[in-house]
Amino acid sequence: MGKSYDVAIAGGGIVGAACAEECAAAGLSVVVVEPGPVGGGATAAGMGHIVVMDDSPAQIALTNYSRTLWMARAHEFPADVEYVSAGTLWVAADAEEMAEVERKRAVYEAIGVRAEVLGPRELAEAEPNLRPSLAGALRVPDDAVVYPPCAARYMLQRALERGAVVRAGESAAQLSGAGIKLRDGSFVPAGIVVNATGAWAPSLTPGIEVRKRKGHLVITDRYPGFVHHQLVELGYLKSAHSMTADSVAFNVQPRKTGQLLIGSSRQFGAEHGEIDANMLTRMLRRAQEYMPALAALTAIRSWTGFRAATPDKLPLIGPCPQDPRLYLATGHEGLGITTSLATAKLVADQLLHRTPAIPVEPYLPGRKQAEHD
Repeated sequence: MGKSYDVAIAGGGIVGAACAEECAAAGLSVVVVEPGPVGGGATAAGMGHIVVMDDSPAQIALTNYSRTLWMARAHEFPADVEYVSAGTLWVAADAEEMAEVERKRAVYEAIGVRAEVLGPRELAEAEPNLRPSLAGALRVPDDAVVYPPCAARYMLQRALERGAVVRAGESAAQLSGAGIKLRDGSFVPAGIVVNATGAWAPSLTPGIEVRKRKGHLVITDRYPGFVHHQLVELGYLKSAHSMTADSVAFNVQPRKTGQLLIGSSRQFGAEHGEIDANMLTRMLRRAQEYMPALAALTAIRSWTGFRAATPDKLPLIGPCPQDPRLYLATGHEGLGITTSLATAKLVADQLLHRTPAIPVEPYLPGRKQAEHD
């Protein structure tokens, strides 16, 4: 048996990396076990949209808190993290969706998040490549975009500078509050163990309510200035809400490189990582309905990833009721990048008995979960 650590973290994606950085900064001894490249799983597959979401009061609290943490650190990130305050445009197709724009603006205003309503003319000026018949949008100027794998690597590097150890290329086979058993049979003892393995968390902590939700993304060649904001259709909320049906929604992001990242799709029950040609076609057609000029651009790569989804669409952050030394930091669905920093704070707050900035109760693994639609 090797050295014992205060905290052993399974998973070197952005959530695990953020937890490692936060725990190491608090003076705890930390080890991270990651079988693949750091930030190479769902983190590398994600869009990297830093966004305040308003599905529920608990989701608002977590995303708003975490976005505040990202904004406070924006100045320190190296260039490869590609932090850009692009802002989000929630695009409304019709009068019904404009009513949702107004509702959303009021919610954001109440919590101090800057947002402004754009009519058809202002929307056309802000994003000339959108189709002209749209009703308007809500602009949230402080939302941002990052390149997730480099953000994860930066956080882990910060943890290493504070004495953390990374066991790269090693796989966790079993977790308990006593430590991590590796696939080679060796054991890494720890005072606290954190399962931050995303959609794969149930294989290491059986019985937790986390399901895989597959998504596709496409990236284009470089077209600087083609898109200025992160663009999301308000219908995205309907597609993201569905916990059963496969769905697509218009979601386009401008990258610092001049490339465009095009999403999004959601599939339950898809266990294989291969591209689903039908789903990809549906997703791109949806994007072209909002932005017809996309049809003339060249796509250079497409890929898939698996989001970790829970029935009530809130992550699991904190100790397992059956084993209080085994913590969960998973179930973030499509918001793992956004909420990574807040998740790390809430994990460390609970470990160190600090008073958290927001209540942790909505995210505790022991809560009662109802299917939320």
